[in-house]
This record gives sequence, structure tokens and C-alpha cells, in this order.
Amino acid sequence: MAGLLEGKVAIITGAGNGLGEAYAKLFAKEGAAVVVNDLGGARDGSGADKSAAQKVVDAIQAAGGRAVANGDDVSTLAGGENILKTALDAFGRCDILVCNAGILRDKTFANTSEADWDAVIKVHLRGTYNCALPVWKYMKDHGGGSMVLTSSTSGLYGNFGQTNYGAAKAGIYGMVRVMAIEGRKYNIRVMGLAPGAYTRMTSDLPGRKDREPDPLSLPENVAPGVLFMASDLAADHSGKILGVSSRGVREIKMMETEGFEPGRPYTAEEVAKNADKVFFPTPESRRVESVRMVQPKAPA
Repeated sequence: MAGLLEGKVAIITGAGNGLGEAYAKLFAKEGAAVVVNDLGGARDGSGADKSAAQKVVDAIQAAGGRAVANGDDVSTLAGGENILKTALDAFGRCDILVCNAGILRDKTFANTSEADWDAVIKVHLRGTYNCALPVWKYMKDHGGGSMVLTSSTSGLYGNFGQTNYGAAKAGIYGMVRVMAIEGRKYNIRVMGLAPGAYTRMTSDLPGRKDREPDPLSLPENVAPGVLFMASDLAADHSGKILGVSSRGVREIKMMETEGFEPGRPYTAEEVAKNADKVFFPTPESRRVESVRMVQPKAPA
């Protein structure tokens, strides 16, 4: 049987290890020719070593797949253009882009330096733009394709000590939503990914350090969800955000409440009085409501 990506060409950034490596190997197994991009730097973005990407390419080729290494820097537009050029030179086309490359410089907001802020925004948010723009223009002129842009629960929900990272990832959510709308006329599908896995980016988080990882938290358990997103199986789901982790696969979406609609000029005090309509119930209030729901009726 042909694989889900048979005959397609995929670019995966940050694919020298962790999640990107798992995606690259699975995509190749499913028939795609893969451009394995990785600058080969440290977790904080310092340094460079193309051997990280080449190791993944060697493993794919040893398994009978097709792949080529690329060591360009996603934080520059020239880097993004060169990554696409690598795909076109090696395989003649580009059908899939997975923007996965990232770095971490975690600090509380008060301790985040301008350099820490700029570095994380440059790799994650601008890096996604730098890679997506040339591929978008190519897809626009060649019948479309699919993109998976990596957001994070740190940007969608928030996470202590990750203001720079969360801001970048929230920005990528916005990119997904707008690009999905604009891509309809060009047959370009764009989805957002909020992954959760045990990698070098997350290995020292509280509760994980010095612990053997749960098999369900390994990158290989996230990869099938990303394969679905990149494949034609997700043809009807452009613009959606999927959380993929040891908990499984689920959609994450923005919602709004019934709200306070006075239909006339109003005061701040009136907003406060209608807080039950303006805000979603807090966990505490939901718990109280659920208790009330199961209370037996008083005897008549």
C-alpha cells in the first residue's frame, strides 16, 4: 500500500533531533522525500552544526527513504528561501512545510533581557514567517499544499517563566488563523500544532528531570498526529489548532461567552454586575454547579 505522503516533498525545520526528527522519519516512511533542516545549535540558539541534520538523513536513507540535509538559519529570510531552494534542487517540488525549529531562553518577565526576548521571537515567530513566506508563494503558484505551524500551550494558555516564548507562540496562532483564510483560494491548508513531548526542550521541566520518560510522552507518539495534519486526511480542517501529546489528540479553539449586551451606554459597575455573563465559570464555580446538579431533590 502507498503511504499517506507517497510522492510528496516535505520540509521540516528543526528536524535534527526531538520532535522534528520523529516527524522526518515518519514522513519518509510514509513515502515523502524530506528536507531535514536544522542549524544544529544549542537549546538557547547558540552555535551551529549541520551534522545533526545529516544524522537524521543518514538514518532515513539507511531505511530506504529519501532525504537531504539543510543547515540554514530559519531566523533569516535568506535562510527560509534557501531551505525551499534545497527542496526544489533535490526533489523538484514542495508540498508540505512543518515549522518546528525553536529555542528556549526561559526567565520571568522581570528578568528577561532584550537579547533573550529578541532571540526567541526571531527564531519562533519571525522564523515561521521566514520559512512560510517563500513556501507560500511557491504553493500559491503550484496548486497548493499543506503547512503545519508550531504554536504551544505556553502561548495559548500561558506558562510561568515563558513570556518571550509564549508571545511568539501566540503570534503563530494568529498566523494560522489568518493564513488559513487567505489560503482557501490557493488550496493551501494551514493548521496549528501545540505539541507536548519529552525532548531536550522539556527534559528539565519540574517533575521530569532525572525521571525515565513515559513512552507516551516521546516524540514518536506526537508524530502520527502531525502526519495526519500534513496529509490529505486533514483536508477539511484548515485553520484548526490541535494539541498532540501523551493525552492524545484534541482541538484547541478560542471561544467567547454570552457576554453583556446592554444595547445602550453602560457603566463599569454594570459590567461587574453581569460578570456571570461576561466571564467563563471558574473551576471553583463549575465545581459548585456540578455539586448542585447532583443534589437530590427535597421531598415534596
